[in-house]
Amino acid sequence: MNLPLASIALCGLLFMAWSGPLRAENADRDKPIHLESDRVLVDDALQTSVFEGKVELTQGTLRIQAEKIVLTQDKLGNKHCTATGKLASFRQKHEGTDEFMEGYGERIEYDTRAETVDFFGQARVKREQDDVQGDHIAYSTHTEVFRVSGDAGDGNDPGKGRVHAVIQPKSREQTALPAQKDTPLTIQTSPTLSKPKP
Repeated sequence: MNLPLASIALCGLLFMAWSGPLRAENADRDKPIHLESDRVLVDDALQTSVFEGKVELTQGTLRIQAEKIVLTQDKLGNKHCTATGKLASFRQKHEGTDEFMEGYGERIEYDTRAETVDFFGQARVKREQDDVQGDHIAYSTHTEVFRVSGDAGDGNDPGKGRVHAVIQPKSREQTALPAQKDTPLTIQTSPTLSKPKP
């Protein structure tokens, strides 16, 4: 395995470990999608809508902001959203916590059927103070797996094409085991045990 691939794989594993408790808010799937923009073009025949100008898409706790969002729907009602802009943004609350995952990219693809979010170009995902950056970040809300890759780079910039991750240590209070009580054990005879034979 060559060194750049090993680095990408290691960062991917670290990020997957970091993302263990992440799970998109389950109730979001059943909520309607709301969109606001400066203008919209709707093509009912193709089941496509193009929203432009300060677009904001919300579905429960999920929020995507971009300059342009193209929303398509298949015959089964599954939706696919492509958000573009200088940097489009994504934010969603995680199930059972008050934590939010935030992501950015020149393009964001959100697919309700596949339950995936992909960030392309200057891709970045943050949770609290943890942060990962690359050229492409793929996140499955179903399997809770992140896949991060850098771009090919041009060979002139040694840092280009690599994945960058910052994973903050957990505080000792979060990882400490419950304190043991300092009470001594007492030994008692059991009434159910038979007496030893002489």
